[in-house]
Amino acid sequence: MLDIRFIVENTQLVKDAMATRSGTYDVDKVVALDKKRREIIGEVETLKADRNKITAEVAKIKRVGGNADELIARQKTDGEKIKTLDAELSRVTSDLRMAALSIPNIPDKSVPIGKDDSENVEQRRFMQPTHFDFQPKAHWDIGSDLDILDPVTAAKITGARFTVYKGLGARLERSVYNFMLDTHIANGYTEIFPPYMVNRDSMTGTGQLPKFEDDAFSLKNYDYFLIPTAEVPVTNMLRGEVVDAAKLPQWYCAYTACFRAEAGSAGRDTRGLIRQHQFNKVELVKFTMPDKSWDELESLTNEAEKILQLLKLPYRVVCLCTGDLGFSSAKTYDIEVWMPSYGRYVEISSCSNFLDYQARRMNIKYKKDGKTGLVHTLNGSGLAVGRTVAAILENYQNADGTVTVPEALVKYMGTDIIK
Repeated sequence: MLDIRFIVENTQLVKDAMATRSGTYDVDKVVALDKKRREIIGEVETLKADRNKITAEVAKIKRVGGNADELIARQKTDGEKIKTLDAELSRVTSDLRMAALSIPNIPDKSVPIGKDDSENVEQRRFMQPTHFDFQPKAHWDIGSDLDILDPVTAAKITGARFTVYKGLGARLERSVYNFMLDTHIANGYTEIFPPYMVNRDSMTGTGQLPKFEDDAFSLKNYDYFLIPTAEVPVTNMLRGEVVDAAKLPQWYCAYTACFRAEAGSAGRDTRGLIRQHQFNKVELVKFTMPDKSWDELESLTNEAEKILQLLKLPYRVVCLCTGDLGFSSAKTYDIEVWMPSYGRYVEISSCSNFLDYQARRMNIKYKKDGKTGLVHTLNGSGLAVGRTVAAILENYQNADGTVTVPEALVKYMGTDIIK
């Protein structure tokens, strides 16, 4: 979250930054609650000082055998007022934290101003969009025709927006995430296999709560959530920790299933693998010193891009504008893969620098030369596995209905053709 003192001392700056984002944010509420908290603290300190004076006077009177009943009664009244104010202070402090948690990060100055994804700015492209000398099929039709993707059975088992992978489809999914992990590990990442369930503090730490609770799957009878991304458990590994600066940066990669309610997405991408309630993803997470985080964002994005380069899939990189920027992010690059059935590029990774926004929520610090400060955190998909499978099926399809296996995956698949 943003530093409350910064919000109070730079209220108009914060308001101006929020005005460039989508949504509305109550900055004044944070300022008002902070003022109220300070007023209560002042009242409590005054009463405690008065109580201490009374205590000294009562002791003095009693030493000479005098009557201190009036002062003792006043002392008791002050004590009751302090108790009431302490309870109010606790409530106001809690409300202040919730209000501050509901304010998103400030976009970096390099982020383009814009209202939505139509104003994102393209940075670069790799390869040209795939062209065919036959009418290409959508990946859901390819999956059905080859009997490797089965949303009908998944709907019977669970419901809409789930898929059963079968045969070479299941093997392709597994091959893709193993290839991703192997590539990132070879590039210096440490592999993590975290829990798929996290507690409320973890979801709050990375910014999913309190604002996006409706998008999360929660567990009945437990205050646990199914993870929407491995970012949540992996980043929270260092929650409350002080890290020796000499041990930074730390790079982690993790394969997990991810679970999202996708509230508000009704009618969007209802067919295929693009928008599922459960999907697999390989996540990249970095912890770094503040002066290195912008360089780390560029390298993180390049490392995610490398997967698509090795798979020889056409893609582009865009810098998200302020209106499309994620809640916790100061700057994000989206990597979008070419999907022939859509006739456009589709997001397959978001690579973000959160600066100290998440670290402040989670109290993750570094220590250097005896001094401490907040680390910077970054993450990005490296990549979304289901969307990568969809892109492979569509871009590598053949006129006879088969799908050529990308060269980088042949050793994982044990075949060079899906038929």
